[in-house]
Amino acid sequence: MTAKPAAAAARATVYGYPRQGQNRELKKAIEGYWKGRVDADTLRRTAAELRRGTWQQLAEAGVHEVPTGDFSYYDHVLDTSVMVGAVPERHREAVRTDALDGYFAMARGTQDVAPLEMTKWFDTNYHYLVPELGPYTVFTADSAKQVAELKEALALGHTPRPVLVGPVTYLLLAKAAPGVAADFEPLTLLDRLLPVYAEVLADLRAAGAEWVQLDEPALVQDRTPAELNAVARSYRELGGLTDRPKLLVASYFGRLGEALAVLAKSPVEGLALDFTESGAGNLADLAAAGGLPGKRLVAGVVNGRNIWINDYEKSLATLGTLLGLADHVDVSASSSLLHVPLDAEAEHGIDPQIARWLAFAKQKTQEIVVLARGLSGGTDAITAELAANRADLASRADAVITRDPAVRARTAAITDADGRRSQPYAERTVAQRAHLGLPLLPTTTIGSFPQTTELRTARADLRAGRIDEPGYEERIKDEIREVLSFQEKAGIDVLVHGEPERNDMVQYFAEQLAGYLATQHGWVQSYGTRYVRPPVLAGDISRPEPMTVRWTTYAQSLTERPVKGMLTGPVTMLAWSFVRDDQPLGETARQVALALRDEVHDLEANGTSVIQVDEPALRETLPLRAAEHAAYLEWATESFRLATSGVRPDTQIHTHMCYAEFGDIVQAIDDLDADVISLEAARSHMQVARELAAHGYPREAGPGVYDIHSPRIPSAEEAAALLRKGLEAIPAERLWVNPDCGLKTRGWPETRASLENLVAAARELRAELPTEAS
Repeated sequence: MTAKPAAAAARATVYGYPRQGQNRELKKAIEGYWKGRVDADTLRRTAAELRRGTWQQLAEAGVHEVPTGDFSYYDHVLDTSVMVGAVPERHREAVRTDALDGYFAMARGTQDVAPLEMTKWFDTNYHYLVPELGPYTVFTADSAKQVAELKEALALGHTPRPVLVGPVTYLLLAKAAPGVAADFEPLTLLDRLLPVYAEVLADLRAAGAEWVQLDEPALVQDRTPAELNAVARSYRELGGLTDRPKLLVASYFGRLGEALAVLAKSPVEGLALDFTESGAGNLADLAAAGGLPGKRLVAGVVNGRNIWINDYEKSLATLGTLLGLADHVDVSASSSLLHVPLDAEAEHGIDPQIARWLAFAKQKTQEIVVLARGLSGGTDAITAELAANRADLASRADAVITRDPAVRARTAAITDADGRRSQPYAERTVAQRAHLGLPLLPTTTIGSFPQTTELRTARADLRAGRIDEPGYEERIKDEIREVLSFQEKAGIDVLVHGEPERNDMVQYFAEQLAGYLATQHGWVQSYGTRYVRPPVLAGDISRPEPMTVRWTTYAQSLTERPVKGMLTGPVTMLAWSFVRDDQPLGETARQVALALRDEVHDLEANGTSVIQVDEPALRETLPLRAAEHAAYLEWATESFRLATSGVRPDTQIHTHMCYAEFGDIVQAIDDLDADVISLEAARSHMQVARELAAHGYPREAGPGVYDIHSPRIPSAEEAAALLRKGLEAIPAERLWVNPDCGLKTRGWPETRASLENLVAAARELRAELPTEAS
């Protein structure tokens, strides 16, 4: 059936694009600047070249309107804080002295000044810098970055659309600044913030912007009537301005819900909505609201967060329906393409059949352009593309990798007993204390130690054939011995082997599990200059052979102290991969959990008494709507218990979570039934410890006292002060002492000093405890 042509040609556009460059040129330039090897002008030139290359690529692909302002040295929310003048008092002098260094100080901190808190961007693995606001906050407009990038694009002959974080989302993402009452609501500052946005919009209009995109992803979450009133007031005021560009309000990551009617009635010229599976309901809601008469609709029909090819026929059917609901329909991805790698064509090590199923940012851009052509000219205009798309979709559906009968039989045989420990925690903890013999306030680390240049070189040399496998293994053994020796000398109680053999906490396991595929160049930004290569979960999952037992057992042979076995949990294995979209997530999680269960069993059988199964993504993957929480948490916690419940009572199970808001999943943390949990707490000043206490969490916990995402070295006094806060919430017999997260990205000098201070703080606090406690 031929799609009805639109009254005016549909345009192709994107909300945002990956920033790093094909070879992570931005990462290298920024880190070079931090180390003094690259000057500020060189860094700025590199950034400008990357922006120019992105816009040119988009234009050549057929994108009619390119985003500007989405580029960032570190984080777009931090850029927004700079744009509205929300610089914390402790950073103002640094910003006044040197804007670029001050910007990085807010992101990373300095030895004397703590950075902004960092947490997950909605339900993604991207991290943003949390704005700190208070009743005293005075906003001031600074549109220099946004105007400069707009002018760059205009000078190159492009049609640009500046992208800003919307005012309501910005305030909803913010927190009360240190020293401000915890019940302070940043949204109360809306009337101060809107004039600043008005000034920025006027500046962009004067610089030549026809449209400006205001991102409001917070509106796909449950919002109160007061928050919806704030949305109405914001866009009534901004839409009513006379000196402004046209406004496109963009939502993504889900169904807009109650906010759709509010925005549809506002005097803005366009809305952008998610029409992929994550935005299920937007189509019906739009029809129920009477459509968008007189407005532009940007339809996100290509999944901006996963890497599977689009189903053209399904997308065209959706687009055809939308033609009757808005004056003009354009085509885009469901979100910024920041969340996917750059180019699938760079992957030469993937089976050519499977490669046909993959679409990274470049391929998604091409899909958007094809769909815009099909919407404008009917399906006859894209006959060849439709035929190729049908063939590729059929190839994936029929592939052997997607269905393993043995795996499916095993998951079908799971019983409730498989997900329960043989004894309750109160009994297990007695056995574990007797077995491990640990002091009060035991010290440990989260798992990884610095990945040095030498380690990365050794891996590269092995891949290139410059060293053989035995030579590489000797290098790994040397590193493990060094890491263990340091920990013993520092006085750490529960040791780790440091993970020198691992490239990434998900990729390492994915490379050893059947059903996963690894990429060579599939880099995605996690935070700042930290990029990861999410593996591709393409088929049914199983473990052909042990993955960690050899190195963990080797490490344990070198010491009398317990060495933790380190695994990545099933939810995180899904969340930090590009997961298959052809079956329910819970079913995939159970497959991964059974593979990990085998690994846990083998670790225990080989003498490992402490096993940590990390689930940092448990909170991040929580659906954005409360109505969907229960179903998700049921399979998420079940999969963790399935992976960990087959051990003896005296084997201690740890888990770890970092950089997320934990308050609304404390019950789920409890339901994991782990013996010990370690969590991020340094930047949030032990907030999570208070949340655990308020819930009555009955097990052991290690709220972090060392922020590893900053190069600064916390003093022993600083760590001790945080521990005292922790002891206000968690009794000494259940409190652990540890960093916030793994130490992979840190250097050895700061790691040594910070961990020595951490141990000194633990000893100081032990000495302060009452005699009966200690």
